[in-house]
This record gives sequence, structure tokens and C-alpha cells, in this order.
Amino acid sequence: MIKITQDPIDVSAVTDSVADDGSGATVLFLGTVRDHSDETSQVSEMYYEVYTEMAEAALKEIEDEAIRRWKLKKFVAIHRVGTMQVGEVSVAIAVSAEHRKEAFEACQYAIDTIKKTVPLWKKEISGSGSRWVKGVKLESTK
Repeated sequence: MIKITQDPIDVSAVTDSVADDGSGATVLFLGTVRDHSDETSQVSEMYYEVYTEMAEAALKEIEDEAIRRWKLKKFVAIHRVGTMQVGEVSVAIAVSAEHRKEAFEACQYAIDTIKKTVPLWKKEISGSGSRWVKGVKLESTK
């Protein structure tokens, strides 16, 4: 399951959605808004903008590839958009697999590939203003 949402991410629901009796491992990754960055010493909010249709297609490709490569039982990736406060969850990835190695590798693949292929932009907001964060050049997942 993949989703782009403006609503807060319910971490318990994410974890519950990958529960599977045939799985010996569940891995959860949460990306949270932090109070600083490499460029800004004090961040109060983060604003995420997305090209929804392209982002959903890229997330679906990531889901399909992770399930295929690591034989996952279940996969969830949710990315939040809009304005978030420090400490709020901006992205959640959860996977379940028969073994921990596959679950960890798949989760790592998912977040790394999201950073490189999903058209999301973020703006740091601080008391002194705001700035768009320089991202990476988007790549194809194929």
C-alpha cells in the first residue's frame, strides 16, 4: 500500500497494516522533521510539496520492486505533504518478511529510492525566513 496524505501519519495503523502471521520480521522506518539542517541552525517547520500523480506512480514502482526482490509479505509507504512541525512524522515505511535480513534491506531500499525517484520538494521554515532544500536529481526506478 502506498499513500500521499496531508493527514498526520498514524504509526500504529502503519505497523498493524503489515502484520502477517507468516512473517518473522517487521521493520518500520519513520522520517521525522528535525529542528535543524545542514544549512539552517534552527528549523521550526517543514513544508512538503508533491507532484501527486508522479509520486504515486514512483511509490508503486518502489513497492512492486521491494516485494519482488525481497519476497515481502506486506509493504506500506506513506509520505505526508503540507506543513509539519518539528518532531512530526513526514514519511513512514513498514515491511514484513519471513526473515529480518530481507525486511531490513527492503526498508533501506525503499527510503533510499524514495529520496532519489519521488518528486517531492521540501521547504525549511525558521524564525529568519524560509528556503527550499536542495534535493537530488531524480532518477528512474527502472
